[in-house]
Amino acid sequence: MEFVFPLDKMTTEDKLAAMELLWDDLCHNPEAVSSPAWHEGVLSAREKRVQEGKASFSDLAAAKNRIRKSVE
Repeated sequence: MEFVFPLDKMTTEDKLAAMELLWDDLCHNPEAVSSPAWHEGVLSAREKRVQEGKASFSDLAAAKNRIRKSVE
């Protein structure tokens, strides 16, 4: 099935609304969406860095603040 959207005629707001509709629909059936194979490697590497003491977890609020400050 092929869908063609008039992206060149859609506003940014329209495009974001379409993405939200798609994302919402996908979230209702998460088991149908498989992770790409490379995710396992990334997660394993991150877990190894945490175990080796080379990385740690951040509180979500703290991470958001750090990101905001880095883009100011």
